[in-house]
Amino acid sequence: MRKGDIVELKIDRVAHGGHGVARVDGFVVFVKGAVPGDTVKALLTKKKKDFAEARVVEVADPSSDRVHPPCPYFGTCGGCQWQNVRYARQLDYKKGLVDEAMARIGGLSGIPIREPIGSEKVFGYRNKMEFSFSDRAWVIRGEGRFDKETLAEPPRKSEFALGLHVPGSFHKVLDIEACLLQDEQGSEILRAVKQFASESGLPPYNLKTHLGFWRFLTLRRSVFHKVWMVNIITSEHRKDVVEPLARFLTLTFPDVQSVVNNVTARRAAVAVGEWESLLSGTGVIEDRIGPYAFQVSANSFFQTNTRAAASLYNVVLEYAELTGSESVLDLYSGTGTIPIFVSSRSRRVVGMEISESAVQDAGKNCRTNGIGNCRFILGDIRTGLSSLDFKPDVLIIDPPRSGMHKDVVAGVLGLGTDKVLYVSCNPTTMARDLAEMKDAYEVVEIQPVDMFPHTYHVESVAKLLRRSN
Repeated sequence: MRKGDIVELKIDRVAHGGHGVARVDGFVVFVKGAVPGDTVKALLTKKKKDFAEARVVEVADPSSDRVHPPCPYFGTCGGCQWQNVRYARQLDYKKGLVDEAMARIGGLSGIPIREPIGSEKVFGYRNKMEFSFSDRAWVIRGEGRFDKETLAEPPRKSEFALGLHVPGSFHKVLDIEACLLQDEQGSEILRAVKQFASESGLPPYNLKTHLGFWRFLTLRRSVFHKVWMVNIITSEHRKDVVEPLARFLTLTFPDVQSVVNNVTARRAAVAVGEWESLLSGTGVIEDRIGPYAFQVSANSFFQTNTRAAASLYNVVLEYAELTGSESVLDLYSGTGTIPIFVSSRSRRVVGMEISESAVQDAGKNCRTNGIGNCRFILGDIRTGLSSLDFKPDVLIIDPPRSGMHKDVVAGVLGLGTDKVLYVSCNPTTMARDLAEMKDAYEVVEIQPVDMFPHTYHVESVAKLLRRSN
């Protein structure tokens, strides 16, 4: 096989990243847009010594698990990989990805993996969306999947776009009218902001020249209270422009409770300002996970799927088996969601977190919920574990997608805690870390939780017990 060839392939499974996998005489081909059970004709786009990559050009015989994706941008924007797969089968795939990672990367075969807990909503579940402005509007041409022929710039040299990035490109923004992963009103706000900004006379930001005014739009929604926060990220502060926009939004959408303007001149394509201006409301919205209330500001971390987060934290409570007498240590404690969730069944909870703003938010969230048995240590976990003044009965670890640093793993093993719960959004790094701990700990079981329907991402909670000497 060579790059540019069109080959017929039978897809037998999925890989991390969401692509279908086919084998030709033992040679692995990763096929974008393919579903297990499909027979497809695929164009080889990359050929390496040990594998090849391809994309579907024709589905010769569709899998019984295929469904019609409702989003017109599916296959182009890259936000969803599995809208073309029935949801029950998506959950099966995610369980398989966790199982495969444990065996292949962690050397941990035979671990009991529960059936994944599905998301209550499979569309409209995201409480936060980030959109990018651009002076080049990339649009879908025809109905084909993404390639050079199906994605094109309009003939005009200058165009105003607000949408989502095309995968693999930092400067291509797909101009969209709606995203089905957020509440329908979010798409109405998206269209209203786009119209106002395009008529403002100020240009959108160009990621190559670093010139322009409009940079990002971030929408946050309280699922419990059904209200919105709109964050407009610009390259400079123009009260004469953003204040009328805030008035327009609050008059048009009574559910918009707060509007803020984050301002940044930094070149990095990150929707966070160097400073923030409050345009309307209090600058925060309140949401609830289970019985607990959380104040969410424009740049604070909060689980993106509010309902599924409650399912995740209930698994943590189940695995922790707390009686009320335990001391709990939570690493990477963020804004305090897990410490708050376990506080009522613990004697004390200590969180460790490197972000100062997150620690401040955690303290506020404790006060909001009247919780007095949580405290938070600000600092680097790699050095902070050695100075801990108590031995935890239960250790909870919720690291970033990259997993634990090797120094943190060493520190965790040095604590000698009898029970460890590892919460992960990345099966591959979870498997790597658990492999480093398997001589000291037995992985009793793993519970996957689906926080992100129609994507290959899956959250998991692993329960570990210290092996006896």
